[in-house]
Amino acid sequence: MIRAALFAAVLLPGLAFAQAAPALDQRADLPPAPLVSEALDSYPGVLSAAARIDAARAQAGALARGPQEVSIQATALQRAVDREGRFAEFDATVTRPFRLPGKATLDRKTGAAGVAFAQNQMADARHQAALALSEQWFDWVEAGALAASDAANIANLERALGAIERRAALRDAAALDVDQARAALSRARGQRADALARAAEARARLAATFPSIPLPPAPPAPTAPAEPPMGFDALARLVIERSHEIGAAQAMADREGFAADRARAERHADPSFGVRAFSERGGMERGLGVVATMPLGGGYRRFQAEEASANARAAAQDLAGVQRSVAAMAAADRALAETRLTGWQALAQSAEAANAVADRTIAGGKLGAIDLADVLFAQRQANDARREEIAARLAALRAILKLEIDSHVVWIDADDHGEPSPAP
Repeated sequence: MIRAALFAAVLLPGLAFAQAAPALDQRADLPPAPLVSEALDSYPGVLSAAARIDAARAQAGALARGPQEVSIQATALQRAVDREGRFAEFDATVTRPFRLPGKATLDRKTGAAGVAFAQNQMADARHQAALALSEQWFDWVEAGALAASDAANIANLERALGAIERRAALRDAAALDVDQARAALSRARGQRADALARAAEARARLAATFPSIPLPPAPPAPTAPAEPPMGFDALARLVIERSHEIGAAQAMADREGFAADRARAERHADPSFGVRAFSERGGMERGLGVVATMPLGGGYRRFQAEEASANARAAAQDLAGVQRSVAAMAAADRALAETRLTGWQALAQSAEAANAVADRTIAGGKLGAIDLADVLFAQRQANDARREEIAARLAALRAILKLEIDSHVVWIDADDHGEPSPAP
């Protein structure tokens, strides 16, 4: 029967998955978690962000060490004095600036905040790569599910065409009935060809973007969507709590704040101390002493401090904006996952009812009680309902997986966060 053939291929694997209840990232319709982790770690954007962490650490080391270095200034010359002769002379000065108290601490804090920013940026780059993988993966899965549904529909229409052709050969059916059956079969074949083209395109894009994930010849069947054990509300809260976008914005706000404090401290310039030695008139005059330099801060340093303070205020507002954006994303993720799941459940019932109608219509057609046109119409409605159910199923799976990725419970390193607690 139509319902048994098609729903066994589409619904039953999902029901079996729901009963098994494996780990969130070990689902039948997702790639193996270790392969995903490897693919995300080797993603170009993630590797680029990792290199920027090294740059931030180097910058932090430079800030901690400071630019205060020893300077040597020396002069050697020959002096000629009338009626006295020529004299060899030299002058040498060794100086080094010294940071005033408190500046080194601010420099170290600025460098540490820069490293934290780069680390959060890398984590967010991995997060974005995971979202790209989920979209491309489900593009492939959806096209494959549509192609499988179309193949089952084609098999049914081929049987119907064979039956009507035999009846027409016995002059028990009109040639118009044969033409209608052939037209329906051609339409179904066209639908399947389109689905196969989409599957081939999605597979090629997926293989090129994430080459380290070996792809099977055919995509896995989509499982039945379900609310995760910890619940949509808990996942939405984790989206905010674990957001690396907020972490990066907070680190940048901290960095700009420390930089502003440092710029204000820099209005009092660092002094330089050193030693000067000289020899004049061929050594007849010699000297050794201490030298000190104290720059006098002026308008330039004041404007630099004002600029840094403005940048700190801007970074604080950027943080507030990111916090709002992530909160909105969490609310949207939750609402979309919940409504997509509800929509799929309604369309699944609709598809089952349409298949039941098609079954009864086919049975009536075999008894001669229903015209072929009505049989083909019922089959087309059932096929359209199944395709709508598949699209709704994948939309729900996409929305739920996005919420799980945004909340960092799927495809995130084990040491990134602690295990989430289930909803009460």
